[in-house]
Amino acid sequence: MSDAYDFFREGQKRLRSGLTAQATVPLEKARRLEPQKASIREALGIAYFRLARWPDAEREFRTIAESLDPTDAYAHYALGRALEQQGRKAEANGHYKLASSMDPASEQYSSRILDLDD
Repeated sequence: MSDAYDFFREGQKRLRSGLTAQATVPLEKARRLEPQKASIREALGIAYFRLARWPDAEREFRTIAESLDPTDAYAHYALGRALEQQGRKAEANGHYKLASSMDPASEQYSSRILDLDD
């Protein structure tokens, strides 16, 4: 096993155990070793989101959605959530719509689409 994988697994374990802040340490180490791994960035984005570190979560999910895997519906959805938390509703809505169009069966994605005509 590689160091990055070991760090990633430790971070996942801490996330599952509710140790969100502690999960960021091994996940950040894994990202430094393997910056192109979407799975590492996703786990780190989830940790940042749970810690209300919206700009950090945005960075991780944006990297996946715009560079590593533009067809990752979850990355677009999660990016939208991070943007919405920062008050950037119109930009968030675009990512919700993308996620929903990529996975039309997901009620979770479609339910986040905002009616901004109010």
